Amino acid sequence: MENLLADKIAVITGAGGGIGRATAEMLAKKQVKLALLGGNNLANLQETCDLVRQHTECIMLPGDLTQEDFIKESINKVIEVFNNIDVVINNAGVAQSTPFEEITLQEFDKIMAINLKVPFMLTQAALPYLKKSDAATIINIASVVSHAGYPLQSIYTASKHALLGMTKSLAAELYKENIRIHAISPGGVYTNMVKISRPDLTGEGMIQPEEVAEIIEFLLTHRGNAVIDEILLHRVNKQPFLV
Repeated sequence: MENLLADKIAVITGAGGGIGRATAEMLAKKQVKLALLGGNNLANLQETCDLVRQHTECIMLPGDLTQEDFIKESINKVIEVFNNIDVVINNAGVAQSTPFEEITLQEFDKIMAINLKVPFMLTQAALPYLKKSDAATIINIASVVSHAGYPLQSIYTASKHALLGMTKSLAAELYKENIRIHAISPGGVYTNMVKISRPDLTGEGMIQPEEVAEIIEFLLTHRGNAVIDEILLHRVNKQPFLV
């Protein structure tokens, strides 16, 4: 079977673990060349890069994703090394579980910066190169809270609603340029962030990062006339998941 993804170039944020790492490993096995951006845990990012280098080329660009200069410099480096960008996966995110009246402006700014501003800046910086690709795809990892509001997650929910709205608008704006833009809204993925914040959970009945990676593979390899704008993933029991 033909490998439609071989030698494509993908930029991924939040690849130090969870969905980002699972996606990086999946793409690497398809011979996609990878650029892993950002990450405040250098050891985790290095581990992912080492794993994928068994299958493909990988560059690691650690730094502060919320800084515009870092984003622009990183995209310039990707072009310098790979000469192209075909796929952008905005996966980096931060959750919040705080009573509304206790949320500080600093927390508000951090959540909005990572969950919304970073995808905006990275997409904007990569767009001139995506327009040159014959398989340009942007995938934004949203959340089940992009569709509903849960207690103690007001700002996290607001950021993910905004990300979903930006995704829908941009998908309509860029469709005629053959750039496909998708949002995946998973609920209750068993990642390291969940293991730390909810040690009472065992992962039973929860979505695994590899399952999200499989959906990303489907989106990247199915570019027909039927366009999938958004995929909403529920846990098996469809119960709300509170971080």
